[in-house]
Amino acid sequence: MKTEKKVLACVDQSQFADYVADFAAWTALRMNAPLELLHVIDRHPETSRSKDHSGAIGIDAQAHLLEALTEEDESRSREARENGRLFLNGLRQRAVAAGVEAPDVRQRYGHLEETLTEQQQDVRLFVVGRRGESTEHPERDLGRHVERIVRNLHRPVLTITEEFTEPKRVMIAFDGGIVTRKGVKLVAKSPLFKGLPIHLLMSGKERADAAKQLKWARKTLEAAGFETTTAHIPGDAEAVIAKTIKDESIDMLIMGAYSHSPLRSLLFGSKTSDLLRTTKIPTLLLRQR
Repeated sequence: MKTEKKVLACVDQSQFADYVADFAAWTALRMNAPLELLHVIDRHPETSRSKDHSGAIGIDAQAHLLEALTEEDESRSREARENGRLFLNGLRQRAVAAGVEAPDVRQRYGHLEETLTEQQQDVRLFVVGRRGESTEHPERDLGRHVERIVRNLHRPVLTITEEFTEPKRVMIAFDGGIVTRKGVKLVAKSPLFKGLPIHLLMSGKERADAAKQLKWARKTLEAAGFETTTAHIPGDAEAVIAKTIKDESIDMLIMGAYSHSPLRSLLFGSKTSDLLRTTKIPTLLLRQR
């Protein structure tokens, strides 16, 4: 029996969890897809809350200390599981209130990127917050996991940073490459965007085939029934996209993501991350398989 692919919302216990759950519920309803809310508890060494682990101690004392530390770790794990259960039940109720019939919730121990990669075969769309519990500087930090998540996955990832507002106007940052052409085809066939006007924007360096590429994209979308407008505005892509979002009242962006290697991003920065810091609207990120 073939399992229907789901929308998977990755949530942590931060203020952004409600926003992620709301957008995930909206996408699941639009696509008539099952919804799962997943909370990953990261297993990592923590500083014990015991007062003193130092000094010269004997064998019996070492055994006693090891037993005490084990009990302390188990206590923390039970507390984390119970807090996570209550947290997920609250989000499940929120999704039900939004109209999702039977959202699933799951809590797992593990590393976030590995867990999501293992899940992706059964996933149609991931929904994640751009920031979360680990963010110390919310105005500039995307959250430590976002780039690694997107690079590891071969499914679209919808990234969220603000309170839910139902999208009314969508823009595709189109460059004529393999990834954004795939994005145009995805939009054309997906029920997620049906009935929403689409604005196609090509920016960046001047290119001779820009008009041809935009014509193909517009015809593809119009053939699927979308009201489509196009614009070709050469210049710095980040600045042009940010300005167009404001000028055209765009409230959801679709774009290719992290096309360069992780090493290059480390040395020179990432245009994707820069743009995600600049824009506040939900952004659907696409990667080449």
